[in-house]
Amino acid sequence: MNRVYQEGKAFAKSYIEPYTDLTDKESRFPEESFKALGEQGYLKLLIPEEYGGFGRGLEEHAQACLAFAETCATTALCYMMHNVAVMCLVTHGSDELKKRVFADIIENGKFMALAYSEFGSGTHFYITEMTAEVNGDLTTFNGKKSMVTSASYASYYLVLAPSVEEGKINNWVFPLEAEGLSFELSEWQGLGMRGNSSSPVSIDNVTLDSTHRIGAEGSGQEQVFQVVAPFFITGLGAIYSGTALHMFEIASAHAANRKYPDGSALSNIETVQIHIGNIYKQATAAKAMTMEAARAGADGEADALAKILSARIFASEAAIECGRLAMRVGGGKAYNKALPLERLLRDAYAGQIMAPSADVLSVWLGKALTGQMIP
Repeated sequence: MNRVYQEGKAFAKSYIEPYTDLTDKESRFPEESFKALGEQGYLKLLIPEEYGGFGRGLEEHAQACLAFAETCATTALCYMMHNVAVMCLVTHGSDELKKRVFADIIENGKFMALAYSEFGSGTHFYITEMTAEVNGDLTTFNGKKSMVTSASYASYYLVLAPSVEEGKINNWVFPLEAEGLSFELSEWQGLGMRGNSSSPVSIDNVTLDSTHRIGAEGSGQEQVFQVVAPFFITGLGAIYSGTALHMFEIASAHAANRKYPDGSALSNIETVQIHIGNIYKQATAAKAMTMEAARAGADGEADALAKILSARIFASEAAIECGRLAMRVGGGKAYNKALPLERLLRDAYAGQIMAPSADVLSVWLGKALTGQMIP
């Protein structure tokens, strides 16, 4: 596995793990971890070298997300969305926009987020009900986005809004300080991923000039399917693979350390051995599929899309199954939260509904395999 993965695991132990419990218990955004992500250079992983970054791609993105998720899925998720936003700028942003935003990320530890989903379109986040009124070089936006991760903590938000070209959309960068941007933080009561500060964002007469638009007029959908989709979906595959691997680590350690009065361990019981084996099998298969999908995507192979979709669907479902079996291994200790398995199971359940949901992706996979248009 690449150096990014190995160094990412070490980073997570030092700078993510100390805050993981509080992140969940207090629905607390991992601010300290993100400060360290900036200081240690992870926020510039995908920023091109000519702008002061490391210039890495899809494989390293997946490896970092996997490494962080093996400690904290919430932190990995928020980090993943930052990388997706960065890549939109890398591939479609103007030089002026890149210089401005990338400098803030590198020099000040700022990070990005996605404000795509809406109440009316759900997991089909590329369908927008926003309004965008153009007046010369200025555009005024109105609308509401629903589950915006890293809400109020990220400094830049990517927002999809209608283009002046009928039936098309644009991808915009909204600065946190934009007048008319407000967050409804009290509404986030997630079952899992409780620290990701996901909340609705109201956009009331936010006015921006054209330098905040990413790419050419009407290119938003192209960005969604050529950039956002592969990096976002691969990232989710990595996050839920990491969650499953974390479950294996906790369940197997508990089985080995849980002793009976006669000195034998829980791991001596064959049923427990079978459960541990099945958890390992599911988790490592998810990891292997995700890393292969990232490699295929980076190399531009013909079946890369099918591999990326398959890995994300499999990893999401594998994490839930690993959680179900790990809870059996953990028994009362898991149910009573003496082990973190209950938290990991809740985090895993988010994977099947996170946009695009596992159901939507299953349809896309079938279309991809039969030569149909997506979506």
